[in-house]
Amino acid sequence: MELTDLLDGQCIIANLRATSKKQALQELARRAADVTGLEERKIFSVLMDRERLGTTGVGSGIAIPHGKLPELERLYGIFARLEKPVDFQSIDDRPVDLIFVLLAPEGAGADHLKALARVSRLLRDRDVCDKLRGTSELDALYAILTESQESRAA
Repeated sequence: MELTDLLDGQCIIANLRATSKKQALQELARRAADVTGLEERKIFSVLMDRERLGTTGVGSGIAIPHGKLPELERLYGIFARLEKPVDFQSIDDRPVDLIFVLLAPEGAGADHLKALARVSRLLRDRDVCDKLRGTSELDALYAILTESQESRAA
């Protein structure tokens, strides 16, 4: 599972304006609806249901909200760099400024887990996160997200 399979330029938000976790997830659901063709409300509901189980704020300013939707035919990723960090009830109590949403089909058990692991490994890399925080150019963000995995695999 490569991130290029999940992301394209339309799946990246360079400067998301949000003042809360809920607002950030609403904006991300809106973008996901544009990309997937599904209803924004349905996507938002799946993401909020997952947050109620426990925060997807994994620490170090990063959140990886995720969920499954039966209508999807493949996995989708949506990445956002927030203009200002928001409280995400993260495990380390730090506000979040980098969010990677992962949406999967209902039956995508192993693929969903592999994609979550891939995103998690990528965003645990401090250098990658510093680069993501250091630019607001869409092309640069896409390159950082996709090229860093290729250089690591070499």
